[in-house]
Amino acid sequence: MYDPWRSKEAAFALRAVANATTLADHIQKSLVTPALTKGDRSPVTVADYAVQAAIGHWLGKEFPGEVMVGEEQAAQLREPGGEETLRQVTGFLKTIIPAAEEEDVCTWIDRGAGKPGGRFWTLDPVDGTKGYLRGEQWAVALALVVDGRVRLGVLGCPNLVDGYRAEYKGPGSVLIAEAGKGAWVRSVAGGQFKPLTVSKCKLPAEARVLRSVEAGHTNVDAMDDLVGALGAKAEPVLMDSQAKYAVLAAGHGDLYFRLLSSGKPDYRERIWDQAAGSLIVEEAGGRVTDLDGKPLDFSKGRTLAANRGLVASNGQLHNAAVAAIKKIRA
Repeated sequence: MYDPWRSKEAAFALRAVANATTLADHIQKSLVTPALTKGDRSPVTVADYAVQAAIGHWLGKEFPGEVMVGEEQAAQLREPGGEETLRQVTGFLKTIIPAAEEEDVCTWIDRGAGKPGGRFWTLDPVDGTKGYLRGEQWAVALALVVDGRVRLGVLGCPNLVDGYRAEYKGPGSVLIAEAGKGAWVRSVAGGQFKPLTVSKCKLPAEARVLRSVEAGHTNVDAMDDLVGALGAKAEPVLMDSQAKYAVLAAGHGDLYFRLLSSGKPDYRERIWDQAAGSLIVEEAGGRVTDLDGKPLDFSKGRTLAANRGLVASNGQLHNAAVAAIKKIRA
C-alpha cells in the first residue's frame, strides 16, 4: 500500500492540494450563483489567487528555499481596481490562515514568479475555468520537477469520485504519483489509497477519446479527422481540465489529445497545465508524449517549448495514436 508520509515532498503536496481543493470548492459554492453574468470570471479569479497564495505560503514554510512556478501574479491586485478582489481573496484565506493580511497575500502569490531551474514546483491553482464556473470538472494541480522530469504530481478533483466518476456533492478525489511508485487515489478528506491502472483497450476502434467541453481548447476539425483516422466508434468523453488525466489514469478513458489550433500553430503548452496529470497517467501504466511521439521536456522554462501539442494514452494505443496524427498531418 502506498504511504506518502515516507516522503516529505509527497506528504506536503498531498496536504497542500487537499486543503487548497477544499478552499477553492468553498469559494466556488460561495461566489458562483445563478445570477452570475455571462463572462464574469470573478469567482475563478478569486479562487486562482487564493489557492496560489495558500500553496505559496505553505511551500515557504515547508521548503523555504524552493522555487514555485505558478500561473498568477499579484500585480493586478496591487493596482487601482484590484482592491475588492484582494479583499475577497484575503477574506477567504483567513478562514484557513487566520493571520493572513493583504500584503502577505500578494507576497505569497508572487512566489509563483520563480524561474524554472534544476528543481522547482509548478502550480495550476484552478485548472478548468469554464468547468469551475459551470460547477462541473476542475482541478488543483501541483507538481515537482527535477532536471526537466516530473518527479511528483498531485491533482485535486472535487467533482470526481475514485478519480473517474462525476459526482458533484461527493467526497471528491486527490490523485498522487511519485516517479517509480505508481499512481494512487483517495478522497479529498482522507482515507485509504487505491491504486490507479489504465485501461487494457488495444483496438483503436474501441477507444474512448477524452475531449474538452470547450471547442476553443482544441482544433475541432482536426480532432474529428483524427477520430476518423483511428476509426474510434465510442462517444467522446467531454470534460474540462486535468480531470481528463485522472479519468485516463483510472482506466475510464483511453486517449487524450492536445492538438494545435490552426490559428496558433506555434502555441506551446504551459508546464503547469500538464506536469501533474502527465506523471499520474504514466505511473498508472499509460504513456504521454507530444504529437510527434517525443517525451515531454519540462526543462525549457514556463512552456513545453521543445514539444508540439500532446497525446496521452493507456500505452497500448499510443503508437496507433501517433500514426493517426501523422496521417492527418496534425
